[in-house]
Amino acid sequence: MQTVKDAIHSIITNLVPVVGQNEARHFAWLIFDYLKRYSRTDLILKEQERLEQSDIEFIEKTVARLKLGEPLQYVLGQTEFMGLPFKVDHRVLIPRPETEELVEWILSETKSETAHILDIGTGSGCIPIALKKKLPNAYVEAWDISADALSLAGNNALLNKTPVVFKQNDVLNTTVDQSPCFDVVVSNPPYVTETEKCEMAPNVLDYEPHLALFVPNHAPLIFYAAIARLSKQLLKPGGKLYFEINQAFGVQTSDLLRVEGYSEISLRTDLSGRDRMVRATWPGVLQ
Repeated sequence: MQTVKDAIHSIITNLVPVVGQNEARHFAWLIFDYLKRYSRTDLILKEQERLEQSDIEFIEKTVARLKLGEPLQYVLGQTEFMGLPFKVDHRVLIPRPETEELVEWILSETKSETAHILDIGTGSGCIPIALKKKLPNAYVEAWDISADALSLAGNNALLNKTPVVFKQNDVLNTTVDQSPCFDVVVSNPPYVTETEKCEMAPNVLDYEPHLALFVPNHAPLIFYAAIARLSKQLLKPGGKLYFEINQAFGVQTSDLLRVEGYSEISLRTDLSGRDRMVRATWPGVLQ
């Protein structure tokens, strides 16, 4: 019968050619964390523990999928964002650390505990759910074009005990029939151009939903323009619009917001030093 130590050795040996030594070791721990709730210390203390046949079969199937390049988050069906658990699968993008930085920025500037917040293009629901968890008295709404994504996001809201209002909406083909009521609008829309496909890792290109990733080469800011225009009717005077952006279009996105009449435009880099976020304030003159 295989021991924990044997299984770890097998996982690492099989995955090193795919993801490298350090990542393979990290994957081994994540697999055991999922399977047995073992800490890194447990992996050492319990290395001679014998595994059940069901555990061995699960590990073998998991490693086989990982060797094909499938993201571990999809294989396990879960990930973590802002310290919270999220279910993920092929219906939604895997939440990224850069998006945590965007959420932290919003939280640092949102002073009202009862703020009204809208997330456009919510995917897994990671942004609105994390915001609602930190601002429990806020009203949080989230839109997505995909009914499949909204179904998963709703399950994540239940998982994290965070009441978020989800609505199916195509931001490129919608009109607003309400008065401005939001203090914050945030979006991490599709922003990868078709040309950039060749630069993407296979585990992203082959497995994550293209609907949530790509925009035409001739209109790289199509979603930013639509959301900026729409937000002028959604935001209260002084309300803020936050975007996660393509690092190649930081200046262009800022210029677009300026042309649309926004003020206090701030372009921010992520921890890797890449242009990644933009914030702007709507002064409150409806157009």
